Amino acid sequence: MAETERAPGVRDRTVTASDVEYAVRLAVTALRAGEALDWSVAAGSLEWDCRETAEHLADDLFAYAAQLGPAEPPLDTLVPFAFARQRPGGPANAVFADREAGVPGLLQVIESAGALLTAIVRTKPATVRAHHGFGASDPEGFAAMGVLETLVHTHDIAEGLGLAWDPDPDLCDRVLHRLLPDAPAGTDRWTTLLWCTGRADLPGRPRLTEWRWYGEPRPAGATPAPVAESRRADVSRRSPVPSAHHWKVGAETTAAALISVLAVDLVITGDYLYAAFASFGAATFARDAVKRIRSRAGR
Repeated sequence: MAETERAPGVRDRTVTASDVEYAVRLAVTALRAGEALDWSVAAGSLEWDCRETAEHLADDLFAYAAQLGPAEPPLDTLVPFAFARQRPGGPANAVFADREAGVPGLLQVIESAGALLTAIVRTKPATVRAHHGFGASDPEGFAAMGVLETLVHTHDIAEGLGLAWDPDPDLCDRVLHRLLPDAPAGTDRWTTLLWCTGRADLPGRPRLTEWRWYGEPRPAGATPAPVAESRRADVSRRSPVPSAHHWKVGAETTAAALISVLAVDLVITGDYLYAAFASFGAATFARDAVKRIRSRAGR
């Protein structure tokens, strides 16, 4: 995407590749102060520890770059990297850091993944669109996602380690404007970003337990709805009319259940060979349903 310098005195709220680079640099600098600390402690309010959260951050930055990478990025699914968990309940990543490299190596992995996203956002045309679970987005949108993930997950890690972390409010404001256009105005920008991601309270407002951002580029002059209306609208878009995706998941799940019942009946009657074939069929339908769900999940 074309990138220009922000002129003094001009309020430019575009998120750029330089913002990704800046956010990652701030984050790594802050986290280096905790190199000697125990990174196996919980990262803030997350169920992951600080090391896992740092790996998840690196994986986010890498995944956003990878999604924009193909000559024709997919619009309905993720680029098919293999994601895995190192433990039940841990983050599903394509990127992990070598544990023998310690915290310095972990931070270097974050820097490297951030550099990949910076470079691809800087070079991709603004007209490019790529799939994300929160809406097909452009390079600016993926840049904003990378900045958001960097800011909030550094907050999680810093909270777990007891480190100071207070990022640039102008950077927070640009992310809010691009991804969370219904965010409250006239409030502290960093606290508002934390509130929008369920990590802080705002006076007179309940803490959010569910949230999302909006990756789709907005038409010029579009006016976002207020917070409550926007979030209700999001729920209504997903619930009343099942899409083809939901019908397929439902059909695959139902088929898996019916074939499983048939397999049990075959075992009872002693038809073990046919029971084995039925079990294989049920597993296939269940696997396809899981793949379809994962392909639609936001990262």
